[in-house]
Amino acid sequence: MKILVAVKRVVDYNVKVRPKSDGTDVDIANAKMSINPFCEIAVEEAVRLKEKGVATEIVAVSMGPKQSQEQIRTAMALGADRGILVESDEALEPLAIAKCLKAIIANESPDLVIMGKQSIDGDNNQTGQMLGALTSMPQGTFASEVEVADGKVKVTREVDGGLQTVELNLPAIVTTDLRLNEPRYASLPNIMKAKKKPLDTTTPADLGVDVSPRVQTLKVEPPAERQAGIKVADVAELVDKLKNEAKVIS
Repeated sequence: MKILVAVKRVVDYNVKVRPKSDGTDVDIANAKMSINPFCEIAVEEAVRLKEKGVATEIVAVSMGPKQSQEQIRTAMALGADRGILVESDEALEPLAIAKCLKAIIANESPDLVIMGKQSIDGDNNQTGQMLGALTSMPQGTFASEVEVADGKVKVTREVDGGLQTVELNLPAIVTTDLRLNEPRYASLPNIMKAKKKPLDTTTPADLGVDVSPRVQTLKVEPPAERQAGIKVADVAELVDKLKNEAKVIS
């Protein structure tokens, strides 16, 4: 059983990002970059399935600049067997990523595709669903538990009302939620071994995918700073301020 895992290069979640001085984009110069946390959970789940004897091969795929090889190598250090980089300097949107993944799936024919439910930069939560629509593969999103057996995958999903369990025929797509697992740390020996694992590079043009952006960013600015709170002497003063200053009651 082959598992395809998508990983994305993003600014590390510990870094406080700021907009550029001209407001055109987020300033990521010299910022620490890492695997998107949800993608890291996807890699961990694939590795656990391999350790259980369910999977035989894990292929890590990333789309982005040449530096995205670092995140693929990290996925290899965590347990992926080989990697594929779709190299592009464009700001790839979810639909473009989904189309590239569709082409990779056509070439690799994986039994299971595991990916993070969203990235912490765009925060779109769209790619997995778009990929399901493009490939007509069944999908289980927001997974908090995954079981694979007898050519099916059972996915427990986190929904507004609680938990929902769906059973999907393989091949299928699963997007991971935070509570699915706790990712491991890559050991030094595995980091060294990852350097020797095969990593293929292709481009969207080679895959026949147009990644021209459909959305234009007009301006990036930080949210307004919150004002300090105030203390009131009694309930009457509180009601007065809510009514006359905040105007949230009448």
